Amino acid sequence: MLYLKNDYSLGAHPKIMEALEKTNMVHADGYGIDKFCDGAAETIKQKIGREDADVHFLMAGTQTNMTAIAAFLRPHQAVIAPETGHICVHETGAIEATGHKIIHVPTDDGKIYPEQIDEVMVFHEDEHYVQPKLLYISDSTETGNIYTGAELKALKNTCKKHDLYTYIDGARLAMALTAEGNDLTLKDLPSFADAFYIGGTKNGILMGEALIILNESFKEDFRFLLKQRGGMLAKGRLLGVQFEALMKDDLYFEMGAHANKMALLLAEGIKKAGYDFAQKPVTNLIFPIFPNELVAELEKKVMFEGWRKYKNGTSSIRLVTSWGTTENEIKEFLNMI
Repeated sequence: MLYLKNDYSLGAHPKIMEALEKTNMVHADGYGIDKFCDGAAETIKQKIGREDADVHFLMAGTQTNMTAIAAFLRPHQAVIAPETGHICVHETGAIEATGHKIIHVPTDDGKIYPEQIDEVMVFHEDEHYVQPKLLYISDSTETGNIYTGAELKALKNTCKKHDLYTYIDGARLAMALTAEGNDLTLKDLPSFADAFYIGGTKNGILMGEALIILNESFKEDFRFLLKQRGGMLAKGRLLGVQFEALMKDDLYFEMGAHANKMALLLAEGIKKAGYDFAQKPVTNLIFPIFPNELVAELEKKVMFEGWRKYKNGTSSIRLVTSWGTTENEIKEFLNMI
């Protein structure tokens, strides 16, 4: 069975496993206060150019989003997010379970734009409504698109106008930063966000995300909230070891770039075969449109997720490549269509 369903179906890159094995018999303190976590955090601070940042390591994206957003907001405050955002559709209502409403904004490309924020703020005018306080975006988005520097600057200026925080979900940030047409670097992100995270789970490590807190008001007591939400691991060193290896020698970017390269190779072959896409291929998520009959045949040989069904007898599906996808796997798929 060919696997193009997600980018976390494999274990971890060999260099990650090598680092875990090498440090396996080394004693370290617990709960993220150890030399491995300290080393990884320091490397990340250097990569983003912000020594004043706080860096916390968590297990997974949903846990990171839930813990961070619940910590950053007061009980009456809400999140603004594009309707395709991970917190809106794939986190079992985790944000709502912490007591915070998500205000869903319509989107075709997974992104959100300044005028949409303005519209939300006009409607939520007083204390009879929840108070919008935090903008949630993903880069890359859940539809595989990326933000430009100009777009992030415009969003940040709009958030500043409305006294909103900005939070960036970076589950696939490696793919965004290595995509064709990207004009951002890791060092740019602190200018546009109060907090963001660097995703590892979907980019070649066993599990883990690095939450970076830049807003001073978010830093106080965060470790208390991290523990309360179940995000503080006794063996936190396992996350530190992985992120040290991930950020060393730009392995993080190397794996993101490979995932993108395989996706674009796949997209090129699909286009040559005469098929279109629901979204322009940009990163490692692509959404080809196939006749329903072909989709049914592919389901027998390929693991993937359905996306949309159309009235003309076609459907779009989601194909995902990863750090471990090979050119032979791409050729195998293309031979099926």
